[in-house]
Amino acid sequence: MQHTPLRSRHRAPQRIAVVGAGMAGVACARTLVQAGHDVAVFERLPQAGGRTAALESPFGHFDAGAQYFTVRDARFERALATVPGLCRPWSASTIRVLDASGHVASAAPPPKEAHWVATPAMDALVHAWAAPLGARLHTRAAVTHVTRDTLRPQAWQLRTEAPDGATQVHAGFDAVLLSQPAPQTLALLQQCGLQTPWSQALQAVRIDPCWTLMLAFAQAVRPGLTTLGPQWNAARSTHHRIAWLARESSKPGRGQIERWTVQASPVWSQEHLGDDPARVRAKLVRAFAEITGIHASPTHAELRRWTHAQTQQPLGQPFAWDATSGLGACGDWCLGHRLEDAFLSGLELALAVA
Repeated sequence: MQHTPLRSRHRAPQRIAVVGAGMAGVACARTLVQAGHDVAVFERLPQAGGRTAALESPFGHFDAGAQYFTVRDARFERALATVPGLCRPWSASTIRVLDASGHVASAAPPPKEAHWVATPAMDALVHAWAAPLGARLHTRAAVTHVTRDTLRPQAWQLRTEAPDGATQVHAGFDAVLLSQPAPQTLALLQQCGLQTPWSQALQAVRIDPCWTLMLAFAQAVRPGLTTLGPQWNAARSTHHRIAWLARESSKPGRGQIERWTVQASPVWSQEHLGDDPARVRAKLVRAFAEITGIHASPTHAELRRWTHAQTQQPLGQPFAWDATSGLGACGDWCLGHRLEDAFLSGLELALAVA
């Protein structure tokens, strides 16, 4: 594995496949395109976004994954300047810290750095950066095999599968860059019988799962609402079921119907990863009521399971890359779990390859 070079090492344009269109994959692909390479991006879902995914409902958007982001690196700040006005600071007042009974144990001091959200939902930022990729972005295309090209043995070919089962082969790639959670990257390599100098290092990466509950209360509309629930907009909780709660309707650019996103704790999510979703939803709704005091029946309750949600043990370097084979990997899990980590990982892998 290598660190970012200061300049491009390749003069001739290359054909490069990027697997995954989350923040890291899109940042990687855009950088490679800007360097003059022929890039194809493959995403199994209907659109780009990754863990910034937002879910629509009749009552407004929910940020189902990343809740906000911070900006610490000048390169990320410059990239955000290319989409002026799309991201806005979220003043969640003070993020509370709650004990297991839902009582305020402490109020975290005002953050030294701003908490930002994209509008009208968190996935808008990745969508905006993915838009210039145009036809280079292949959605509903899950990569199932990575093998050597039958016509050009030194190159790679990918087999993709659509939701209806239709398969397609894409050939002639000089490099394949995997922008997926580390366990999925390893599983794909093992399934294809591929070994890289960095494969073993990925085995040490640990990413915890998360059940996410999204609730809407159509009878409660802001502004003017003062009686439904707590007077805070975001909290970290020590409740054994719930780790994070955020009032979606307090975020800028969102609708005013009262909506909450609730993220279960990593330990509880792991213990109940295979449970029936209806049972999980009922348990989390009860825990939400215990913490917030909101006992009204939600108008809308939706659940999402993230098998790989938050990195607990990162790779410890920005990316993985083997120039000899032309195989690489990137993702927030290389550096941590922040959205900026994903951006930097994708950026630095692209610079190493370019």
